Amino acid sequence: MHSFYEFFAGGGMARAGLGSDWQCLFANDISASKGHSYKANWGDEHLSVKDIYNVQAKDLPANADMAWGSFPCQDLSLAGDGAGLEGERSGAFWGFWKLICDLDAEGRKPKMVVLENVFGALTSRDGKDFELIAKAIASQGYLVGGMLIDAIHFLPQSRPRLFIVGVDAHLKLPEFSHTHTPNPAWHPAAMIRAHNRLSGEAKAAWRWWSVPQNEKPLLTLESLIETHPQSVQWHSEKETRQLLDMMAPLHRRKVLAAQASKSPRVGTIYKRTRDGVQRAEVRFDGIAGCLRTPGGGSSRQTIMVVHGNSIKSRLISSREAARLMGLPDDYKLPEKYNEAYHLLGDGVVVPVVQHLSQHLLLPIAQLNRLSSHQGQKLPRAA
Repeated sequence: MHSFYEFFAGGGMARAGLGSDWQCLFANDISASKGHSYKANWGDEHLSVKDIYNVQAKDLPANADMAWGSFPCQDLSLAGDGAGLEGERSGAFWGFWKLICDLDAEGRKPKMVVLENVFGALTSRDGKDFELIAKAIASQGYLVGGMLIDAIHFLPQSRPRLFIVGVDAHLKLPEFSHTHTPNPAWHPAAMIRAHNRLSGEAKAAWRWWSVPQNEKPLLTLESLIETHPQSVQWHSEKETRQLLDMMAPLHRRKVLAAQASKSPRVGTIYKRTRDGVQRAEVRFDGIAGCLRTPGGGSSRQTIMVVHGNSIKSRLISSREAARLMGLPDDYKLPEKYNEAYHLLGDGVVVPVVQHLSQHLLLPIAQLNRLSSHQGQKLPRAA
């Protein structure tokens, strides 16, 4: 079994994805409500609820094989204020990285580091933030690379996320773990541009990490919907009519097309402001929009179930949202809807973590544990 630290842990969704192959030695989050959810699902033996700037290297036990950090995205998001790593929230990355540096000074740097954040982390402040992250990782003796992975390849939710993986440069790498050129599946044009902006140590340390595409059968959106949800109520006919009235002609035609179908159709709706007018925008492509943290009414996703002349609507339930994140139904959610939705909107998709672990993190960890047991000196990776 391999070991890890989980920072910005939320409800432990990275831990859920890593599974029984990995042992958590330490978990940290600043939020008391998220800490309560973490404790409810994983216990509090390794949990520390405090600002990451108040965590010290001495608080971290033993030598972990990996450190996972899904640091706050608000200042890096395309919908954010553009503060980037200088912002109060996303700047928490530097508190995390100080811990990695302090562990390195003590001779117990994690062998791997994984960061997860929004797509905007590639482009915020004209790419300067990504460059700073890559330089920081390379400066501590890690190889570094990124992948943009959308949850849509694993679950019916559109949720592209950036995964930055750092691997100690003295570890062996499986041949299949990286490619010599970008892989179009995981390295879009924005990733290539971000790489091209790098220089010096960061450019030399870059690796095009690559994993196979998911071949497991995908769940349908319809299969995740609850008939009798506990956390939300179905809208009244008047409320549903108001939603329909908020739709522009294009989206109203989508509803009419769904009505013409012989089978029930499930759509998802977000409210957006277009030219100063709030609109309800619906999709019936079997994919939910990206779950967000609840900052207002427009951030909450609505579902619409259409069957002939019957049109019903309501907020997406907290259990449905959990299913869209790949969490099992026995995962304990907060009783309050907003707390549950915030926990999930801030989380990392469990099957994506599983895929990364199975096809990149575990092979690296297993290969190097075998080498160290044989007493071989680990050469610097090529």
